[in-house]
Amino acid sequence: MADGFLGLFRGDPSTKKLAPGQVLFSKGEAAHQLFVVESGKLEILDGETVLETVGPEDIVGEMALIDGEPRSATVRAVTASVVIAVDEKRFLRMVSDTPYFALRVMRVLTHRLRAMDKAIATRL
Repeated sequence: MADGFLGLFRGDPSTKKLAPGQVLFSKGEAAHQLFVVESGKLEILDGETVLETVGPEDIVGEMALIDGEPRSATVRAVTASVVIAVDEKRFLRMVSDTPYFALRVMRVLTHRLRAMDKAIATRL
């Protein structure tokens, strides 16, 4: 894709600005959106344990949007950040109309599953 992943969201009005330390969402909350990181750096946390640090073109909040369960982690801005909100209706439309977007979400889920498998294996 010539414009890259963020090109899918160029000029998007549904952005949210986060200050360093600001929480985007907390573990246990209901999910109505996933977020694409436009700029900045965010931490995915379970308690005070950092599970992953993400940046531009990454996605957060996809699991709870897909399965309808509460948020499985907290996401907090490390630096000033901008995220793009994608609600369920838009998500379903993008998955249907933009295979590149669907593949990106699947890769994120696969990456996180492999990381969790690795973390569990090292504890055994």
